[in-house]
Amino acid sequence: MATNKTDALDMSAFGAALTSESLLNALKARENANFLENLPPKVQKRVDFLKQIQSEHDELEAKFFEERRALEDKYQKLYQPLYAKRYDVVNGVVEVDGVSSEPADQEADKPAEEKGVPNFWFTAMKTNEVLADAIQEQDEEALKYLKDIKWHRIDVPKDDNQKGEATKGFKLEFFFDPNPYFKNSVLTKTYFMIDEDEPILEKAIGTEIEWLPGKCLTEKVLKKKPKKGSKNAKPITKTESVDSFFNFFTPPEVPDDDEDIEEEAAEELQSMMELDYDVGEEVQRQKEEKLCQQVNDHQNASNSSWDCFRI
Repeated sequence: MATNKTDALDMSAFGAALTSESLLNALKARENANFLENLPPKVQKRVDFLKQIQSEHDELEAKFFEERRALEDKYQKLYQPLYAKRYDVVNGVVEVDGVSSEPADQEADKPAEEKGVPNFWFTAMKTNEVLADAIQEQDEEALKYLKDIKWHRIDVPKDDNQKGEATKGFKLEFFFDPNPYFKNSVLTKTYFMIDEDEPILEKAIGTEIEWLPGKCLTEKVLKKKPKKGSKNAKPITKTESVDSFFNFFTPPEVPDDDEDIEEEAAEELQSMMELDYDVGEEVQRQKEEKLCQQVNDHQNASNSSWDCFRI
């Protein structure tokens, strides 16, 4: 799904920081630590002057980030009543003007109509290219129980042992109706950011999903018959991880000390963190920006589609 990034709450600083301040770059930086020291004296002076210019730029940029956050916070408060109205309509809490009820005698001859907008959030996610790639076939029925998504900033307390060096961040909350897959009514994903000139991703923490028996979507159980003549007649079972959107709530773990990470392992970890962050960023954009691209026949659209709309 195409997105108009100028209309969305700008999260590009987070994404840029994630790629520019990665573990891999940190490793490469150590290899070039003596580069400046080996420059000719005159060149070193020019570089020092460039550092002063950069410092002035950083001061202005810090003011920009401060003012931008204040503006974003202001409009987040203004958006909230609209989000509340959307929730009520999507989940059938209220009816919109112009939708009339059928007379009682006609209602008796018709099957009960579904309230609200069925599968609203599932459809919105499936029409986003990044999120659609993360959603597997086995995830789809579970995601149809998704009734709301919320996003908000967090300021991390200094005594929070989970945060590392992080001083701020944001949280995504996924609200589900009771369903046959897991017990949780809310699944969360929290991103902890280091508050520097541009926020840097420190780590992410997700909800531990309480799967109901036999309903785990992130693993599959393989059964193998025992060899002939084996004393153990029971099948051998093995659990194997599988791709699933719900792996989003089990983000890659960042080691406390990256000094001993090999370059290949650092590249793999960086790739996993970037993919994890991309999904989180797209969920946020999906909530703030274009919420649905089209509704298919199975959603009572009668071979038509909805225009995109933003909230």
